Amino acid sequence: MTRSLCKRTVSDFGMGTWGVGGKSAPDPKEDDLHVESLRYAIDKGINVIDTAEMYASGHTEELVGKAISIYDREDLFIITKVWNTHLMRDDLIKAAKHSLERLHTSYADLYLIHWPNQSVPIGETISAMEQLVRDGLVRSIGVSNFGVTEMQEAMDAAKTCDIAANQIEYSYGKRSPENDIIPFCEKSGVEVIAYTPIMKGNVNSYDSLRRIAAKHDATPVQVALRYVMRKSYPIPKSSSKGNIDELLGANAFDLTDAEYMQLHDKQ
Repeated sequence: MTRSLCKRTVSDFGMGTWGVGGKSAPDPKEDDLHVESLRYAIDKGINVIDTAEMYASGHTEELVGKAISIYDREDLFIITKVWNTHLMRDDLIKAAKHSLERLHTSYADLYLIHWPNQSVPIGETISAMEQLVRDGLVRSIGVSNFGVTEMQEAMDAAKTCDIAANQIEYSYGKRSPENDIIPFCEKSGVEVIAYTPIMKGNVNSYDSLRRIAAKHDATPVQVALRYVMRKSYPIPKSSSKGNIDELLGANAFDLTDAEYMQLHDKQ
């Protein structure tokens, strides 16, 4: 199964990389395992990889770069993000170039503002991102963790490029985005990308997920992933081949509309 992201045909979900190679600082102990797991996911057909310059202080991007180096770059969709202390024009362009160096690629498919920063005019930031597109370093631009007001400001600031996506925390356990930002994005033609879509695997406490999983001979994780797929593009994270296989199992079934509404209405 495939779907569209920024007008590209991509896998049904992508792979997040927070914690790969460390969190706030590099931790190289399991680097080989992380590279192997990313390649395993790609070999299984997952072609979207999401990362960020602040993950492990850039080391995560280095590992993603190593993992993707053996593949045809055009077959992959790479997302990375600029940290909110680098949103002034020159800082952002420099940060993007450093990210590309670590990723060993000449362009990012999607470049996101990781978090808003009210101390930097959004117009300056968006203008710099549009320059990256003109220079061929970035193919699409977007934001992350933006609410409705911030989204509108970013869209108003964009002159030559659309704001293609907003990456937010969204899962079966965190459905509040369905009340405001998701409808806004749907109305505005902005893709919603969901991080932490399976709640780090902590889904077994939900009876509703377990009941529907039993009907499909599936797992609660797979049902939780399918739920989020209805209104977003999910990027779960896993460094385990077994867990990656479980995620891929979500492609073997779909929720009926009745099942989706049953989950949706369950508080």
